[in-house]
Amino acid sequence: MKQLVIVGSGALAAEITSFIEDENYTTDPELEIKGYIDFDYNKDRYWKHYDYSKPILGDIYSYNPAEDDYFTVCIGDLKFRMEMINILRQKQANFINIIHPKAVIYKKSIIGLGNIIYPHCSIYPKAKISDFNIMTEFAIIGHDCNVGSNNFIGGDGLMGHAALGDSNFLGVRSVVLPNVKVGSNNIIQAGMIVDKSVKDNTTVFYRYKEQVLAIPKVQ
Repeated sequence: MKQLVIVGSGALAAEITSFIEDENYTTDPELEIKGYIDFDYNKDRYWKHYDYSKPILGDIYSYNPAEDDYFTVCIGDLKFRMEMINILRQKQANFINIIHPKAVIYKKSIIGLGNIIYPHCSIYPKAKISDFNIMTEFAIIGHDCNVGSNNFIGGDGLMGHAALGDSNFLGVRSVVLPNVKVGSNNIIQAGMIVDKSVKDNTTVFYRYKEQVLAIPKVQ
């Protein structure tokens, strides 16, 4: 059996645990959860809260990978996530893709390592996805798209020939239109339609600092 070590024990880790333990995850039937990597101060906050059946194995610094360990990094903070990934790389850890069986992945797409792909995602022909990306439910990577590493793609759509660099956070239901290129370290707010290319270290938003009023219905 492949021993899955989950880095982090928060909500993302709980969802991945559910894919494997509760929903008959079958993409890799030899995969079994060994336990979680987290710091002691998160044990009550996360590990006990989500009532995991497998133990905390240690923290990122103390745990040494075994030969049959395979790692997935379930941390939402992209900068901190990359720090954990780099520590594991130095320890020559094995990474594995976690792909829900209800995701639709076309054979002529290319996917790297360490990605997490939720149910109902679609990855179309000739799309290229590098390493350590998180794609939540209903995310779409269109044909001929190019996606870098360590991106959070929150149920978004990248249309044909769009490109995405590294460490971008795409809010829920944002869309990158065809042939548009987004650089690295950007934040795309939820619901945005990105119709022009974006360089690096940019936040794409609307109604910034504008007060949103809830007007009660007149009876």
